[in-house]
Amino acid sequence: MAEHPAYPVGLRLSGRRVVVLGGGQVAQRRLPALIAAGADIVLVSPEATPSVEAMADAGEIGWVRRRYEDGDLAEAWYALIATSDPEANTAASAEAERHRVWCVRSDDADRATAWTPATGHSEGVTVAVLTTHARGRDPRHTAAIRDAVVEGLRDGTLVAPHHRTRTAGVALVGGGPGDPDLITVRGRRLLAEADVVIADRLGPRDLLAELPPHVEVIDAAKIPYGRYMAQEAINNALIEHARQGKAVVRLKGGDPYVFGRGMEEVQALAEAGIACTVVPGISSSISVPGAAGIPVTHRGVAHEFTVVSGHVAPDDERSLVDWPALARLTGTLVILMGVDKIGKIAETLVAHGKSPQTPVALVQEGTTAAQRRVDATLATVAETVVAEDVKPPAVIVVGEVVRVGPATPA
Repeated sequence: MAEHPAYPVGLRLSGRRVVVLGGGQVAQRRLPALIAAGADIVLVSPEATPSVEAMADAGEIGWVRRRYEDGDLAEAWYALIATSDPEANTAASAEAERHRVWCVRSDDADRATAWTPATGHSEGVTVAVLTTHARGRDPRHTAAIRDAVVEGLRDGTLVAPHHRTRTAGVALVGGGPGDPDLITVRGRRLLAEADVVIADRLGPRDLLAELPPHVEVIDAAKIPYGRYMAQEAINNALIEHARQGKAVVRLKGGDPYVFGRGMEEVQALAEAGIACTVVPGISSSISVPGAAGIPVTHRGVAHEFTVVSGHVAPDDERSLVDWPALARLTGTLVILMGVDKIGKIAETLVAHGKSPQTPVALVQEGTTAAQRRVDATLATVAETVVAEDVKPPAVIVVGEVVRVGPATPA
């Protein structure tokens, strides 16, 4: 008898009985999707992995704590057979056939009546990839195809430009610390759909080269003590282009709400009646130290970390930071935008009780090809910054975590 290809179909399992036999790794992988589909799930297994047990404890699935028995599949719409007992699997498969229940078998795809495709999701679209025939099925091959399709949908490269889904309005996208691979997939997709991109100097600049020629790129760089685009002008540009019916991306470094003036832009857009989507980004306050081998917390060393702006000196009347309180903390202090003020900051911390020997690391251009790390102490950091010619952008880490790593990177 000739072998026929499988017929692809999407099952709507919400509120319908689904039986899962076996509580091992296969169930652990498959259950989340069944839960997300709203299925009424019954797990039949004498034991389960901790993750599967947690699903039962949370009430997401029902759990019958015993081995499979004939009749367990009655009134089920769908069954996943994944026990370690071949005889039980065969018996359950036969019961599924009698009751006309679509059945997946993890141990023998040839004897199953359904196959689980390699699936992925992107903005309301589910991608499911099936091998045409049971013989020669290669899960790695189907997974690779799925990954390629999902990635193409997420970054906008798979869909033809004139078919791209684009929505007028503004998206505030946190671009991450600088490495273009560290932007979120949602942020990358919105960039691919943009008509206009208003970009900061500290955003992932390499991504701008990937934009189609028709995309207008506006430089909103705020270079310290150099040329800058006033915040009001940025707000006006966002509003103007959005009112023209364009999809606008405000590409910011790090996270929009971590010293990024993101809320100021959101407020301006709200006052103008313009829809705005905020896409969080990876903050340099955590990622840059990590890229340089420094954990901001470490068991037995630091139980907290504090992120503070150093763009104004401790003795500046505009400062909102309680520096004496920070000096009393025993955890990690992460300072952003503080390269030129670090001498005064170190002096203030020491004056209020911090040891002069407290280690300090300065990580310049973190996560990029130009990254470099310079180490010092609170007593020496002011002269070290000058001697090593440390320039912004640089993240400054103060605390014992600086010494935690296996070796100081060169």
